[in-house]
Amino acid sequence: MRQVDAGALRIAYYEAGPADGPVVMLMHGFPYDIHAYVDVAPQLAVQGCRVIVPYLRGYGPTRFRDPATPRSGEQAAMGMDLMALLDALGVWRAVFAGYDWGGRAACVGAALWPERCIGLVSGNGYLIQDIAHAMAPLRPEREAPLWYQYYFQLERGRAGLAAHRREIARLLWRQWSPSWEFDDACFERSAVAHDNPDYVEVAIHSYRHRFGLAEGDPQYADVQRRLAALPAITVPTITLDGAADGVTPATDGGGSAPKFTNRRAHRVLPGVGHNLPQEDPQAFAAAVMELIKA
Repeated sequence: MRQVDAGALRIAYYEAGPADGPVVMLMHGFPYDIHAYVDVAPQLAVQGCRVIVPYLRGYGPTRFRDPATPRSGEQAAMGMDLMALLDALGVWRAVFAGYDWGGRAACVGAALWPERCIGLVSGNGYLIQDIAHAMAPLRPEREAPLWYQYYFQLERGRAGLAAHRREIARLLWRQWSPSWEFDDACFERSAVAHDNPDYVEVAIHSYRHRFGLAEGDPQYADVQRRLAALPAITVPTITLDGAADGVTPATDGGGSAPKFTNRRAHRVLPGVGHNLPQEDPQAFAAAVMELIKA
């Protein structure tokens, strides 16, 4: 485990593999942590990759450098954190790979700074948020799994997350990955990352901002304006869906196809839920290596 000052954060990250290998940035989601890649990282390292797995803002030992910095969870901040980490480590180009929040950070980086991205692996496709149309309702069966997002709009939800962060995380893990038989030790290994003092504020802001119900951090305003245009992703991409994903149903990838203007492959992983890299590390690692070898 290492730490480095990068932009607004002092980022804690795990690193494996040769220092001169092709770099792979592995980005975790909510409510998980870097252990989502506990089996992916070694597979990539043994194949010669320099693997970097950071704790996102609000997770684990990662901390804000200035107590006055807003605890933003907006997509622009996540993307800028990724780019700041690359700069701090002296890395020019890397594969960006992630799912959920981490997939969003990867998509933001690939869309806005394609020259820094060798290729993209994204769980659930194109993840840049269309905040301008966030209030358009989905069909009821699609709305029901999003209960936590609506709960977090209320101060009751903020208090609930603060008081029951482990219980909420465990419930979401089970709902989102009904076929994944994780044990208590696996869950607790990740859940301790949610004891970060900024976890609740970052999470609440993330889910309020994405509906246009919370202002963003002014330092990311220019980036957010660029994201509002829903920019295309111009780097080689592999998108992955879990066939058993309980929050974001698998698709054939056609709906987001126009957003990928380079070569793009879409795959559905049978029996896999939302936590793609931890549930099927072989498929996730293979997707990364396919981009590196192309």
